[in-house]
Amino acid sequence: MSDTDPEGVGPDEDFSTAGRRARFAEEARSERPDLALLCLLVGAEAMPAPPPGCTDPYGLDAAQIELDRLAGLLPDGLTTPLDWATALAGVLGGRYGFCGASPDYQRLESSLLQQVLRRRRGLPILLSVVWMEVARRAGAPVHGVALPGHFVVGFGDPSEHVLADPFAGGAVLTGEDAELMVAGATGVPLRESLPAPARPQAIVLRILNNVRAWAATRPERTDVALWAVELSLLLPSHPARLRYERAQLLVQRGDFLRGASEMEEYADVIGGIEPAAAETIRRGARAARARLN
Repeated sequence: MSDTDPEGVGPDEDFSTAGRRARFAEEARSERPDLALLCLLVGAEAMPAPPPGCTDPYGLDAAQIELDRLAGLLPDGLTTPLDWATALAGVLGGRYGFCGASPDYQRLESSLLQQVLRRRRGLPILLSVVWMEVARRAGAPVHGVALPGHFVVGFGDPSEHVLADPFAGGAVLTGEDAELMVAGATGVPLRESLPAPARPQAIVLRILNNVRAWAATRPERTDVALWAVELSLLLPSHPARLRYERAQLLVQRGDFLRGASEMEEYADVIGGIEPAAAETIRRGARAARARLN
C-alpha cells in the first residue's frame, strides 16, 4: 500500500502556489482528469495562505471525503437515468438543500467548490460539478451539458439522456423545459441536437471565465482576475488572447516591466495575422515602460 491517499495526496504534498499550480497543470493534461480536484485547486487560489504544519490547508481531502459521503447516501438498485436523476435530486436538492438563487451570481464563493459544498449554494456549473461527482462515485452514467446560458447535468446515454437542473435543486427537465431555459437566457432557440458532454477541462475553463467575469466588475480585485487568467493558461486548450489579458493585469497591478514584456511577446505572436492590433499592443507596452520613469 502506498503512502498516498486515493487522490494522490501524500504527506509531503507541496501546497505552495507553485506546487498547487504544477499539480493543476499535470491533472488538466492527464488522460482522465479528476474534475473535483481541478475545481478544488481553483478554490485554493482564493483562500489565504495557511499556517505551517496544516495537513489539508485548502480542504482538498475534506471536500473529496464529503463527496464520497454524499454518494454513499444514494439508495441501491438505481438502474434507469430517471432513477438516478430522481435520487440525486432527493438527496442533494431535497435532504441537503443544494440549489441556487439570483444573489449567488454576485458571490465569488459560488464558483469555489469548497465553498459550494459548505454553503450548499452556487452557480449552475458548480452545483452541476457536485451532482456529477457524487453521481460518478455512486456509479451513475452522468455527464455535464453546457447549454447556452446555463449548465445542467445529463444522466444516461448522451443521445437520449435525462436532463436535471441542479440550480433548481435537481429538477428533471423535459425537452420543452430546456428549450424555454435557453430561449430565456439567450433569446435564441435551442438547436435540435444538444451539446456533446462537456469535458473536464472545458468545464474548468468555463468556471474560470465566470471568476474572471466576477472580477471584471470589481476593479479592486485584479488579484482574483490574475489568478483566474493564470490558471486558464495552464489548461491544454485556452484562448490565446488570455496572454494579453494577463499582461494588462500585470500593468494594472504595477508590474510594468513584466506586463510590457508580455505585451510585446503577444504582439509578436499576432503580428503576422493582425499587424494593426499588434502595433496597438506595442504602443501599450511602450506606455507601460514609460510609467517606470
